[in-house]
Amino acid sequence: MIFQNYDTGDFFDELFAPDGSPRPHARLLVDAIGRLPADAVRSRQQAAEQLLLQIGITFNVYGNDVGTEKIFPFDIIPRTIAESEWKTVEHGLVQRIQALNLFLDDIYHDQKIVRDGIIPGDLIESASGFRKQCRDLDPPHALWAHICGSDLVRDENGTFYVLEDNLRCPSGVSYMLANRMVMKRSLPRLFNSAHVRPVSDYAADLRRLLEYLAPEGLPVPKVVVLTPGMYNSAYFEHSFLAQQMGVDLVEGRDLVVEDGFVWMRSTHGFERVDVIYRRIDDDFIDPEVFRADSMLGVPGLMTVYREGRVALANAPGTGVADDKAVYAYVPEMIRYYLGEDIVVPNVPTYVCRREKECAYVLANIESLVVKAVNESGGYGMLIGPASTKADCEDFREKIRSNPRNYIAQPTLALSRAPTLCGEVCEGRHVDLRPYILLGETCQVTAGGLTRVALKKDSLVVNSSQGGGSKDTWIIPPEAHHA
Repeated sequence: MIFQNYDTGDFFDELFAPDGSPRPHARLLVDAIGRLPADAVRSRQQAAEQLLLQIGITFNVYGNDVGTEKIFPFDIIPRTIAESEWKTVEHGLVQRIQALNLFLDDIYHDQKIVRDGIIPGDLIESASGFRKQCRDLDPPHALWAHICGSDLVRDENGTFYVLEDNLRCPSGVSYMLANRMVMKRSLPRLFNSAHVRPVSDYAADLRRLLEYLAPEGLPVPKVVVLTPGMYNSAYFEHSFLAQQMGVDLVEGRDLVVEDGFVWMRSTHGFERVDVIYRRIDDDFIDPEVFRADSMLGVPGLMTVYREGRVALANAPGTGVADDKAVYAYVPEMIRYYLGEDIVVPNVPTYVCRREKECAYVLANIESLVVKAVNESGGYGMLIGPASTKADCEDFREKIRSNPRNYIAQPTLALSRAPTLCGEVCEGRHVDLRPYILLGETCQVTAGGLTRVALKKDSLVVNSSQGGGSKDTWIIPPEAHHA
């Protein structure tokens, strides 16, 4: 029995209550997997890994293994969330992306939120993701961030918090879709019995969103996915999404600006491009406006974009909202723009540019998580309780020398989920990245990508640092007692 002797520990467990009984929405899953012999579960795990390898669900590894392609680690025991609970999360994520879009449109135009004293102007101007070149830009429908991946965590009480936002080029959705594909093949009867809410419509929803952004009057807009190329760590995802949407995958060298439009080189000559889902950072999309040495972008692209002859998703300049110091002001943004209280709260955050909060962080760094405001992937971070005195002192010096660049948060007791570890099942910490699409309507994926810290006791879930993933099942009430 794979769950025999499973210990929930002192954490909120996604499948089991503290007394060891399955949570109501997880009972069907726990009973079905619990009846299987351990070797049968392991066999399904190995078959799932083989299928992922055959499909090509990989990512590129940098560092000591430059150019190495590896399978994205996958755990066959899914994470479950009750649909009733998920509806609150959905509401909070819709609220959040609406406020963030209003914020982006404001700061690149009148900056009323700054003038009214809600957010300091120098915080905006000093953010590395703020693009002065985007001032007075008018994206289609006044939407800046069309695709968002906000990372969620749960504390020891099971309360959801938003850990950070990803509005530039949020990645990982291809792994969410692949995980679901594999789970439906690995445990088909269980999957059907659980009435799991689907995620398979994501690619079609994304294409509809992109076509909605196209210049008016086009019966069938030409949509492409713009990738930096095959050496990018997320290249698999770029090609996967292009294939799933039925659109062309292009690099900058495949596009050219002529006669006020963007064109794609093809075997049939030039084809006009109307919408670009760009997976290239702002700095590289147009060497005439951003980095002059970029070989990845399209010269003249921003001029065509400003004139409304091509649409970009997401809009350049959205990275300012990914700044972790700006993140701390999202509750204020929601109150300011929507007149509402935040539904899914932020993790309590100390902004080191504020003198009193900086003093608190310096005095209590051993108990806090300190993050550089523009780093990602688990880099530029100190987990105080797991760090040495030398590490803590090193970060104190970094904060003192550049307080704007750091925030700190309490060390949350992140929730855990049962994870197959060899022949036994052990709890591992998890987070969750749902994907939000904002166009004519706003849609939130039913679940998202659950990332798992596969190293015992680790709080870092990123694939670049040894993390893996699980399928995420949103379970409706009718499946609780099936």
